Amino acid sequence: MTEENLASTEQTIQPKARPQWGRIFVWSGLTILLAIVGLALLRNQQGPVQIGKSAPDFSLTSFEGKEISLSSLSGKVIVLNFWASWCKPCEQEAADLEEAWRYYQPRGDVAFVGIDWTDTEPNAMKYLEKFGITYPNGPDLGTRISQSYRTTGVPETYIIDKQGILRYIKISPFLSTQEIYNAIDPLLTTP
Repeated sequence: MTEENLASTEQTIQPKARPQWGRIFVWSGLTILLAIVGLALLRNQQGPVQIGKSAPDFSLTSFEGKEISLSSLSGKVIVLNFWASWCKPCEQEAADLEEAWRYYQPRGDVAFVGIDWTDTEPNAMKYLEKFGITYPNGPDLGTRISQSYRTTGVPETYIIDKQGILRYIKISPFLSTQEIYNAIDPLLTTP
């Protein structure tokens, strides 16, 4: 082999290409991000939870430290109210919800649960005190509960029958205690 041929052969031998890890990480990250966005969009298209379907279970630690869950309230009609201290429409219904709670509380088969949404605990406690709210309330930490109910804002109220089936959704403030009674009473006559 001549020197010329040897030099030509050396020039054509390329080093083995190494994987470009930066590109692999970028494309992997982009793929994961697109999958997450796709799932979120799919979930949003589903809209709110459906009346007539099982209500999503939840776990809430009240401001007093008591653990509350949908399963722990089994056999009761449950009024699940999402609210926030900064929400002016929530203030419109606060007194009516408390009045309805006091009306049903002696029966023992109706439970009210307030879920404080994207709020601070000091402001939430002032709100509860201002309106004399006595039924259990707690923060929706990480918005897990509101996400499972696919809420769109506050106030929103979900009424669940004794078998855990969602029977009523109110996406605005209640306008009177009678409106609350009208939503709950039919559920008390069913087994």
